[in-house]
Amino acid sequence: MNLLKRYLRNPAAVVGLLLLLAVVAGALAAGWVYPRNPLSLAGRPLQWPGDSARFLLGTDQVGRDIAAQILHGARISLGIGVVATAIAAIIGLVLGAVAGFYGGWIDDVLMRITEAFQILPNFLLLLVLVAVFGSDIRTVVLSIGIVSWPPVARLTRSQFLALRHGEFVQAARSLGVGDIKLIFREILPNALPPVIVYASVIMAVAILLESALAFLNLSDPNVPSWGNLIGAGRGVIRVQWYVSAIPGVAILLTVLGISLVGQGLNDALNPRLHRS
Repeated sequence: MNLLKRYLRNPAAVVGLLLLLAVVAGALAAGWVYPRNPLSLAGRPLQWPGDSARFLLGTDQVGRDIAAQILHGARISLGIGVVATAIAAIIGLVLGAVAGFYGGWIDDVLMRITEAFQILPNFLLLLVLVAVFGSDIRTVVLSIGIVSWPPVARLTRSQFLALRHGEFVQAARSLGVGDIKLIFREILPNALPPVIVYASVIMAVAILLESALAFLNLSDPNVPSWGNLIGAGRGVIRVQWYVSAIPGVAILLTVLGISLVGQGLNDALNPRLHRS
């Protein structure tokens, strides 16, 4: 309850939470509001928003309902963000925990592997993975998770280096607790708060990475993602700019909401900001 109270004291964090809840609500309501396949043809192409009561946000260049794609695309974008974040967190937590707990040559080897993944920018490495393994949505999500784990590993390692010699660890070790239990039951729960906060960054970046891929026609064209809708509107952006602008605003608000929630969690979990 104290954490919730501290979070709610931050107006920006509350705004971010409301934005994120609105996106989640839209994703949950998509199947009820628009039960048909959002990629099916629905009407005359390139109807502007407001021209027809049937198509509140207009139609794209092939006659698909943009509003339906926005709501169903919320499912895709949030799903990509959550799954890619989970993949990155699992890889980063395991490698960072092992490196920070054992140190020595194990730490050196794992950190060199981490640095190898950080030589190329995330998006360039993502392009390589998609070019090699294909642009199926599962491959795209897995690839985004694979390029996103190094910062999690470094953050987890730094937390383990600070905590591994703590009194609670020494007490557990004196009771005969093994290394695996020490890592995952004793140290990891205490190292999680900053990782949880950073997960919001990964989730926001994952949504942007998939959108960038879709804009370049390198994502799965068979899913109604916001990035695919932006990419599809490139050819008519000079005259029917709304086709790309509407999903762009949706991505902006979603990423902004996730970022504000992450910042709010960071402030709420930071004890130095709440000393009386």
